[in-house]
Amino acid sequence: MSIYDYEVTLADGTKYKLDKYRGQPMVIVNTATKCGFAPQFEALEKIYQEYREQGLIVLGFPSNQFKQELGNSKDAAEACRTTYGVEFPMHEIHDVNGADALPLFKFLVNERPGAVGKAIKWNFTKFLVDRDGNVVERYAPKTVPDKMKPDIEKVL
Repeated sequence: MSIYDYEVTLADGTKYKLDKYRGQPMVIVNTATKCGFAPQFEALEKIYQEYREQGLIVLGFPSNQFKQELGNSKDAAEACRTTYGVEFPMHEIHDVNGADALPLFKFLVNERPGAVGKAIKWNFTKFLVDRDGNVVERYAPKTVPDKMKPDIEKVL
């Protein structure tokens, strides 16, 4: 399977396949609105605004696996928009590890294992996907989005 075969669901319940973004670089990130890294939402939105006309899409996938997310997907998406000004697409809350992990995240971690294995260690693990659908980089939660810019510019 390629990344374009995966179906995901927006916070409002709308389902779509990632094929919608074929030919566009993507930053895919697991998020949590109550996480200490939540200020990264602003930096991710800044990157989205800076590079979106060149085709970049940022996709946020909230998870409560680390017990730092609001009770439902709509509330989480609304908090992102009102608190951090997020305009990039936010999706349904879903696990990112284990048997119930969103299949997209199983794919991502298989393509780009972390330093100590495949598991997502914390919120705000970020993946960079190139225009051809290849997962080219994985960034640790503590990596601030600005540090991703050189890699993003390479895939644009």
